Amino acid sequence: MRIRATATAAVVLGTVALSALAVPTAQAAPAAGSKVTFSNVKIAKNLVIGASGRASFAVTYTVTKPASLSAKSLQTGPAIYRGTLAKPSDLFVSENPGTCKAPSATVLNCTAALVFNVTDGDLSNSETGAWKVGGVAIDAKKVLAWQENLGSTKLLRKAKLTTDATPEPVKKGKTITVKGSLTRANWETNKYAGYGAQTVQLQYKKAGATTWTTVKSVKTTAKGALSTTVKATADGYYRYNFVATSTTGAVASAADYVDVR
Repeated sequence: MRIRATATAAVVLGTVALSALAVPTAQAAPAAGSKVTFSNVKIAKNLVIGASGRASFAVTYTVTKPASLSAKSLQTGPAIYRGTLAKPSDLFVSENPGTCKAPSATVLNCTAALVFNVTDGDLSNSETGAWKVGGVAIDAKKVLAWQENLGSTKLLRKAKLTTDATPEPVKKGKTITVKGSLTRANWETNKYAGYGAQTVQLQYKKAGATTWTTVKSVKTTAKGALSTTVKATADGYYRYNFVATSTTGAVASAADYVDVR
């Protein structure tokens, strides 16, 4: 769930509104309010998100609480943010409270989901890159606690890549032309557009082999097109492979088989 930094933030965790940016300082630190702390937060290193629809990512974490605080009275969830959780410049929190199991009276092992609704405008292209991870909790008395600097993750735009090797079949020693296209998600238009001036690897795998070998590097045109040539040596597969950048996720195309005669 997206919380706009330009608005008075009402962070919704399930059905409970958390006025995170308006919480008194005395309740801001985990030890001061409900004495709830977060640890063992596990989130994917890269959150790669497409051009439209909803993207959901699981987050697991451990909550430590006083034994006197009922697990049923406590709602918790993960957050990613820029700036600080007290004064974020950008903020996302889980749509629903985490689902937790209690191995003891003071420990909860929880799972929640961070959901990004791209079609509804949750993301802008400028929001790619590094984000900090935190945790938010609220008890039955609406005492809020949050904890910062529990980890980090990246938001990346999803890329798509194609490969087409021709002719098929081809005589040994003749030229094979390998074309393709690299596009990436535009979160603002909800479409995929050509990703220009990017270096992409042309890779080859001989029929029967299990590993890919990089043949050469090819740069995309301004519109994301790829084209290069190689000499036919043996039956095998060609594909293009793109390594992640600071804004865009990695992707390998489907393989295209060439019969060499």
